[in-house]
Amino acid sequence: MRVLVVEDERKLGQVLAAALQAEHYDVVVARTGDEGFFRAHAEAFDLIVLDLMLPGRNGLEILQTLRRRHLHTPVLILTARDGLEDRVTGLDSGADDYLVKPFAVAELLARIRALLRRGRPPESLRLKAGDLELDLVTRHAVRGDRLLDLTVREFELLEYLLRHQGHMVSREMLARDVWREPRRATPLDNVIDVQIARLRKKVDTDAGERLIHTVRGVGFVLQQGEP
Repeated sequence: MRVLVVEDERKLGQVLAAALQAEHYDVVVARTGDEGFFRAHAEAFDLIVLDLMLPGRNGLEILQTLRRRHLHTPVLILTARDGLEDRVTGLDSGADDYLVKPFAVAELLARIRALLRRGRPPESLRLKAGDLELDLVTRHAVRGDRLLDLTVREFELLEYLLRHQGHMVSREMLARDVWREPRRATPLDNVIDVQIARLRKKVDTDAGERLIHTVRGVGFVLQQGEP
């Protein structure tokens, strides 16, 4: 899941990015109101963490414009303003939650999980294939009764394969959509092959059937049964 963090304090932005990445979220950090405004409109995000006091456009202006344009991405406001009137204004402007600085990162993560659960129907937050299940809120991957210990990249890769379950996925697609490096001077083929091999070992070892298959010369497919 993609999270946009709009926060001008460099240290706080780095802390938030590290905490979210540790939970396997794909994080984009914008350090000005104008950058946050542009990215919120130009890209797809599952949630936005939005500071109010920003250089350029302020957080309320960004939020109000999002809602006027019928963009319903959940928004969690971060702010040093803790007055009742400030909270009411933020919520009335379209925020889904409000967290006052300073705050505990654990509480922020819990609020994000709650917003993500609220923002989508439960079935869209879990991807399944056979006895493999990926929970996009808790960022847990389970095969049978085994909790899979996945890196951030492996989780993203498995999510992509599950979203394309039963369909061939090429290395070019993975370079573009998972690595987001479609124009590298050198191909990512070897890197992708190594990551697929590591992911397959974690997913398919000691399992009743293989789910991740390589189709020589074409790419990869995740499905039950041979492709």
